[in-house]
Amino acid sequence: MRRRGAVRDLAACAALVGLVQGCLYGFAGGGLPPHIRTVAILPFDNQTADPQLTQEVTDAVREAMERRLGLRVAGEETADAVVRGSITRYEAEIPLSFQPGDATRDVQVTRRRVQLSVTVEIVDQRAGRPLWQRSGLTVDGEYDPPNEAAGRQVALRKLVSDIVDGAQSQW
Repeated sequence: MRRRGAVRDLAACAALVGLVQGCLYGFAGGGLPPHIRTVAILPFDNQTADPQLTQEVTDAVREAMERRLGLRVAGEETADAVVRGSITRYEAEIPLSFQPGDATRDVQVTRRRVQLSVTVEIVDQRAGRPLWQRSGLTVDGEYDPPNEAAGRQVALRKLVSDIVDGAQSQW
């Protein structure tokens, strides 16, 4: 009887140690190697006709790196990691749903989508190698016309979520 109790206590202790170690692992490092604490976000090269996208994409990525990954922004020369990329495509008025017209009016678009495609890379400057990269990352955001800005914000949220999730999935 005494022996079974000791075995049970030992098993419970081992499970508790494993659980604590798992918790420590899950919260350490923010999803990147532990030496990555600072990041430089280079302005995204914009290959589209919309000049505002450069600032909007760069700002969204910077905010996500700070808030979601806990990194501090630094200059390119001193940062542990660098994020760089290019905006390869932006389409703002893709029709999604229509309302039929009649004799007095044409067909009316009732829902639209913006679509944004980027190439992005996160590079470990110390090791000189990519931590994560994606070419042709495409996100979209739906909106009710004429509120394109709302669709763009949805697409930007999806974009930074995909970038952060991709970076964290490597570690």
